Amino acid sequence: MANKAFDSELFKDHQDYWQVAKNIKDIYMSEGTLLTLLDFERVLDSMDLYAFKNWEIGELVQGPTVTKYKVACVFLWPENLMPDPRGGRRLLPFDCEVKFKRTNMKIPLKIEDPKDYRPGTKIARIIEKKVWLVEITMPKALMSDIRTGSIELEEQELELDELDNAYYKDKEKAENQTGSEQAPVPNDQPSGIENVQAQPQQ
Repeated sequence: MANKAFDSELFKDHQDYWQVAKNIKDIYMSEGTLLTLLDFERVLDSMDLYAFKNWEIGELVQGPTVTKYKVACVFLWPENLMPDPRGGRRLLPFDCEVKFKRTNMKIPLKIEDPKDYRPGTKIARIIEKKVWLVEITMPKALMSDIRTGSIELEEQELELDELDNAYYKDKEKAENQTGSEQAPVPNDQPSGIENVQAQPQQ
């Protein structure tokens, strides 16, 4: 099921900018939500989505919205930095849904002149900017499969590290033993006495 909030007006009540900030704050206040988002973005990374133009600069504005079988997130881009739709198509064979929508977002104007304040206040005027919203919905099963594969890969790398460490320890031990065998025998004779080999008798 698609995220209903995306089909209706996502930004409303002149609180667009603060709504995004609140959503990000809520994510970091909830460990479960943060872990879900990490699993979500791990799938995007595994599908090489970020190799396509502008996908890496998208900002999360809604979600993750979790249902029984799927998870949805909505990301935002400035109008002139629309993400390459070919990146979204990479997700379609994996039972993901990708929706694009162009809309307006209200943001506070950057203060550079007294006219940038609302009349009679010290609050910035609100202006509208055109933006792109992209909603991505993916199955929980896909997120679980990618996470399991990542865990197995990490364990495999750990085992390889252990083998490497064991190899280097054995190598150092062998080098130390070889060095000991080749060490010169100390000369115990008193100083001033030459070490002369015996001459055979005539």
